[in-house]
Amino acid sequence: MFDDLQQQRVMISAGASGIGRATALAFLAAGARVHVCDVNAEALEALLGEHPALCGSLVDIGDEAEVHRWFAEAQAVLGGLDVLVNNAGIAGPAGHLEGLESEAWRATFDVNLHSTFYCCKQALPLMKAAGSGSIINISSTAGIMGYPLRTPYAAAKWAVTGLSKSLAMEVGDHGIRVNAICPGSISGARMDGVIAREAKASGKSEEAVRAAYVSQCSLKTFIDPEDIAAMILFLSSKAGAKITGQALSVDGDTHTLANA
Repeated sequence: MFDDLQQQRVMISAGASGIGRATALAFLAAGARVHVCDVNAEALEALLGEHPALCGSLVDIGDEAEVHRWFAEAQAVLGGLDVLVNNAGIAGPAGHLEGLESEAWRATFDVNLHSTFYCCKQALPLMKAAGSGSIINISSTAGIMGYPLRTPYAAAKWAVTGLSKSLAMEVGDHGIRVNAICPGSISGARMDGVIAREAKASGKSEEAVRAAYVSQCSLKTFIDPEDIAAMILFLSSKAGAKITGQALSVDGDTHTLANA
């Protein structure tokens, strides 16, 4: 379906699990050359062991020096860059704002926002030299609407959306496209953890929180990582060649986050 992605040079942060893993495997299946990073050594080792065609680095993406090292290691293999997927993110703390720890707030921004800045800063000279490129930043439905009890996460993801739209305007004349994807609730272990923390913060049962998430979207379902990967490949392909500066929701038509 995406034959034009063959031999494309792709870097994906947090690529060892969830959306990142699904995206890495989708690009690999399309014939791209893929280099991922992840902070989870065990998950990264397992991914690279299962798929020897992938390359990867162990990286704390919230540390700018670590990002520089990742790009150096990836470029030694790829020799250029066509697609950057800024996928790294953490859930951050749950609770009323006045009770949140400042350190947890900063950590949420380090991973969810600052890492995107660090990676884009490294990627842009490579893409400008090539005369084209596609940057895809993973925001969230929480990056386009309010999210009570999750203000650090929502604030960081709104910033990712704003960064994406603004950067698209800066680099369009270089043939570089920048888009944000706003996933809904993604099925998997990370969402299970989010539900557990929000249940504790709100005093509700985990079953009630899970049911509220499902009820918030028109399709009444969680989103699969492969659904996000499919949109990423579309945006990276010739089919998405005229799409930039957009915040594209893949969320089953989520209409509120206030009931979770």
